[in-house]
Amino acid sequence: MIAFIRNARLWFAPEEVRQEGTTPDYRFSLANERTFLAWLRTALALVGGGFAVDQFLPGLGRGWRVGLALALLATGVLCALRAVSHWVRCERAMRKGEDLPVSRFPALLSLIVAVVAVVMVVVVLVGREG
Repeated sequence: MIAFIRNARLWFAPEEVRQEGTTPDYRFSLANERTFLAWLRTALALVGGGFAVDQFLPGLGRGWRVGLALALLATGVLCALRAVSHWVRCERAMRKGEDLPVSRFPALLSLIVAVVAVVMVVVVLVGREG
């Protein structure tokens, strides 16, 4: 938890990250930034999907619609927060010459998206039969 708080502080003070270790090849820093932006695009897509479920599926029961929308929105928030956390952790590791940090988040994100997708498939199939 202390490491997370320290990293969260660095989100808003990237110049402090530069004080650690040595400057890596700029191509690695740019690749880290592209990965960060890819995570943000994923977060935006999840947030957009949450709003789309809520707004464009009025025939769906309110509980299902709100539940699916909130699941997608919450996953988008987690993804955005994880993006900046991962960016800082990777930048620090590269500067220190350490292995890049590993994460279970991609597996967790995949499972959440898969579960939401399966629930949506079931809702669509049940809705078409009814």
